[in-house]
Amino acid sequence: MQKEIDIEQVKQGYETFIQGKKSCVLSLVDGEGKPFSSTTPFVRVNGKFYVYISRIAEHFQLMEQAQLVDLLCVADEAVTPNPFAAERARWQCKPKHLGNEGYEDVFAAFNKLHNAKMMELLRTLDFSLFELTPLEGRYVVGFGKAFTIDIENDTLVHVVIDKK
Repeated sequence: MQKEIDIEQVKQGYETFIQGKKSCVLSLVDGEGKPFSSTTPFVRVNGKFYVYISRIAEHFQLMEQAQLVDLLCVADEAVTPNPFAAERARWQCKPKHLGNEGYEDVFAAFNKLHNAKMMELLRTLDFSLFELTPLEGRYVVGFGKAFTIDIENDTLVHVVIDKK
C-alpha cells in the first residue's frame, strides 16, 4: 500500500527549496540546434524568474533569440544523500529581454539576495535583465516523489506511473 502524499507539505518544501536558491542552470539551443547550458544568478518575483546577464556572455545572444529556455535548480551535493534522488526543480520558460531600465522591484530583489554594492556596479556595465515566465515544470524530491508544477493553478500534481 502506497503512503498518502501531503501535497501542501510538498508545496511548502518546494517553495522553501526555491527560496534557498541563488543561482540556476539555463539550458538553451543554439542556431545549429546544439544544446547550450550556463549558470547564472537569479531572483523570483511574483512567480517569474529574472536573470541579469552581460551582453558578452555566451548565453546572452541565445537568450535574445530563444522561444523557450529551461531553468534548473538542483540541491547542493553536500546535502544530497543520494545523487539519483537529488531534490531539483525545472521549469520551461518563455524569455523576454527587458533591458536595464525600470523594474526597480526586480532590482530590489537582486540587491537583497545578491549584494547591493555588486548590483550597483553591474548596472553601470553591459548587463541586461531578462524575464523568464514559467510555462510548465517538474519538481523532484526523491524516488517516487516527482511532481508536475501546475503553473496555472499554482499547485503540484504527483506523477504516478504504472510499474508493470
